[in-house]
Amino acid sequence: MGGVPSTPRLGGGVRPQETAEYLIGAFVGEKSFPLASDYWQQLLEFSLDLRWPSNRVSEACYLFAMNNHNTRHLAKILIHLAWCLQECVSAGTASPASAKALNALFLLSVFLKFLIENAMNDNFRDLYLSLGESEPIPNNFSEGEDVANLIMYSVLNLIAKVDISPGTYLLHHELLNFMLIAMSTQLLSGPSPGPNDTHPFIDAAMIQESSLVDSVVHKLLLNYIMRPRVPLTISSYSTFHSGVLRRVGSAAANLMLLPFNYLVSSTGEASRSPLAESSINVLLVLCHYHKCISVDYVKDKSDNSSSESLPKDETYFLENPFCKAVENVRDTEFNRIDIEGNSKGGPLVRLPFASLFDTLGMCLAEETSVLLLYSLVHGNSFFLEYVLVRTDMDTLLMPMLETLYNAPRRTPNHIYMVLIILLILSQDSSFNASVHKLILPNVPWYQERLLHQTSLGSLMIIILIRTVKYNLSKLRDVYLHTNCLATLANMAPHVHRLRSYASQQLVSLFDMLSRKYNKLAEVKNDKMNMADGDLRGDSLPEDSSGELHLYTDFLRLVLEILNAILTYALPRNPEVVYAIMHRQEVFLPFKNHPRFNELLENIYNVLDFFNSRMDAQKTDDEWSVEKVLQVIINNCRSWRGEGMKMFAQLRFTYEQESHPEEFFIPYVWQLILSRSGFTFKPSSINLFPVPVEDTNDELEVETLQNGELKELAIQV
Repeated sequence: MGGVPSTPRLGGGVRPQETAEYLIGAFVGEKSFPLASDYWQQLLEFSLDLRWPSNRVSEACYLFAMNNHNTRHLAKILIHLAWCLQECVSAGTASPASAKALNALFLLSVFLKFLIENAMNDNFRDLYLSLGESEPIPNNFSEGEDVANLIMYSVLNLIAKVDISPGTYLLHHELLNFMLIAMSTQLLSGPSPGPNDTHPFIDAAMIQESSLVDSVVHKLLLNYIMRPRVPLTISSYSTFHSGVLRRVGSAAANLMLLPFNYLVSSTGEASRSPLAESSINVLLVLCHYHKCISVDYVKDKSDNSSSESLPKDETYFLENPFCKAVENVRDTEFNRIDIEGNSKGGPLVRLPFASLFDTLGMCLAEETSVLLLYSLVHGNSFFLEYVLVRTDMDTLLMPMLETLYNAPRRTPNHIYMVLIILLILSQDSSFNASVHKLILPNVPWYQERLLHQTSLGSLMIIILIRTVKYNLSKLRDVYLHTNCLATLANMAPHVHRLRSYASQQLVSLFDMLSRKYNKLAEVKNDKMNMADGDLRGDSLPEDSSGELHLYTDFLRLVLEILNAILTYALPRNPEVVYAIMHRQEVFLPFKNHPRFNELLENIYNVLDFFNSRMDAQKTDDEWSVEKVLQVIINNCRSWRGEGMKMFAQLRFTYEQESHPEEFFIPYVWQLILSRSGFTFKPSSINLFPVPVEDTNDELEVETLQNGELKELAIQV
């Protein structure tokens, strides 16, 4: 193992593959090559075209993990990568340094990822991101320089400063993949960040200069908007063919990302842009990171206590500069003076909001795009204002409503995020009014019935009610109920010409909730009436009583929604009046209920008014729907609202939970693992629960370690 020369040379009769194996063998072996050794240039310049079986990759990784504490080869290749990236920035376009950087990135995509996945503790000291004390320091490296900070600065600096072109596309893509690997240390931590959590690479990203952070956010969002395609001309990839480490077999623990073959795969959708997807993944990880710091607490380096030992009220979170940059994004159409006047003293990222709006609308079937839209409408008041004044709200709303329509095929988190966005939008009265002015010729994905010339507002109400009904029968999630009904309540006073089907669904929702309420009330009454010997009163299940209370609140909220329409918008909504008259019997059992009677007084006031007008009509013909509706329309003009009790308009607002990081950090990583092709060792994940069956895939890999590791050491 120790016989590898310090400067391997390609001899006259040696095949290139043998030399490539020799160079990688030296990289994972026990001999330490100084930072200034010629070995590093040969390793990064050579065409490392290897196709190893999975067991050899796994064995090489274990060897590297064993020897890295002595060789510090991880730190050294990171330093060389940083130097290559600095050369690339100076060149501005594809250069020989690009090929070396790609070789380094691909080696890191194997070995750094393996070290993170198999870290023995969550402070990642065993990455050994520093040079040894006896290591000779070259002139272009400062003693004591932080390697994680150096590499993250270099990566972010290139992303920000080097334009994407056919010659730099692959480098940008692999840098984003590298960032995901480097930041995947989060997967080993629990869902609640603590003051003892250490994430060397993402922590280094958080301390970069604000100007660099802003430039990176600008470039990542621009990548998302522009969606650059993979250049398919072979000439564009001359650097790839001459220097990139091609895919080494990696079934063991899924160690490799797929470079060129993955990018040009013909199975993707026509609009797919791997670079745009990687950009948004990296941005979401950066934006939702929370660095927890303890208050009046001096951390002893020898203290291995967990973060759970500190109560949360003794900790706080540092400001996230990437999140702040997203919140400060402004429209390029704004006058610069106006922007600077509203910048609150901070730097600004400027993007074309029109293009961002259109791209979001095109991509909202993807959960990452929904999460980005949430970040913008919740955190960036300027983008929210821009969205609210657009007259083509269907661009954003239609894909979100289609997502709700297809709820059985969507994840619960996807549904929640869409509902939260709709709730945020419904907080604006102009939005609630404008959605009823936009008429949809048809809704092709709605299968239950044909919806022709339906307003966007009517469709929203139909879909929200449908979501509540689906939740009642399948998910039974109170949070989902609450968000749907809150959005409907915000919309109610502004309803305009609600279509017949939407009006019927409103009354049908009350009927469905009332039947569930009656069933719960019956169960409770039966139990209360049972003999003490059979069931004592104090043993009644609390969840039954709590559920009854919830449905009481839901019923009251639906009645308040109907009241708001009848009180503030009755003349404009004859179909709502018709639906209430047609199903008026569903309200009768609740007429004297103490929680509902005051709200039902208004509904019965409306019923009495229109029933009397119907009775006054002298006709021997049968009443058709059209005739009844015409009588209602005629009498809506004379409706003055006499006798109606005025209730305060309901207005629900969205408030983020006190610890949003506990939801968003696991959610972002779940999306990355399930959607992007990025993989991670399941048994190492502590950030969220992993299905047991996913860990079984590792068993075959583990059996390779003992017998074959020694054999590889001899070969190397």
